Amino acid sequence: MAEVVSPITRQVTKGSQENVTCFVDINLRDVEDCLIYDRHGVSIPFKTLYQDRKSVIIFVRNFLCYSCKEYVDDLGKIPREVLEDAEIRLVVIGQSAYHHIESFCLLTGYPYEIYVDPGRRIYQKLGMKREETFTDSAQPSPHVKSGIFMGQIKTIWRAMTSPAFDFQGDLHQQGGAIIAGPGSKVHFSHLDMNRLDHMPINWLLQLAGAQQTIDFSHKPKIIHI
Repeated sequence: MAEVVSPITRQVTKGSQENVTCFVDINLRDVEDCLIYDRHGVSIPFKTLYQDRKSVIIFVRNFLCYSCKEYVDDLGKIPREVLEDAEIRLVVIGQSAYHHIESFCLLTGYPYEIYVDPGRRIYQKLGMKREETFTDSAQPSPHVKSGIFMGQIKTIWRAMTSPAFDFQGDLHQQGGAIIAGPGSKVHFSHLDMNRLDHMPINWLLQLAGAQQTIDFSHKPKIIHI
């Protein structure tokens, strides 16, 4: 008889979707009433994001981080029909002040929901790391195109040329991804170990129920499987 895997959070390596390395106990009730803010500074409880439907929620490091920018570039390329067909809600959460949201969306072309948690309360309560860990077996994000040196140069340049010279969030804070809802049910979770440790977007979409695979190599297109 096959082993029954609990739908609670699973931390999965990028070597294989089936290779479960550890369980991370995330209880959304700990963060459901934490406030997040939209681009206008209007606050809503975090639980609003996943109460009514299944949501893929991506936490990024900071809006100036080159790897986060390039990851969100690709999130913005997801065809709306992929999300609508699977009834998935896609949300990005950052940790800057809300007034940085508009420029970040213009820069990345990201058209879906985005909020900020400027006090990092949700990041902290969900156990997201505040340091980077690199391992020999780690595979870099397929969505990050820049090398570390050039990426850091891009980050510093964007900070220097932004209207308000700041790094739009804690530079040491790492992000992660969860799939949750409806209700407080957590289907999957990944806590980033470092700036390159993003979950491949196609994996997240498929774990959330999407039937299509997207080719992000150049111009995005749907591959029917």
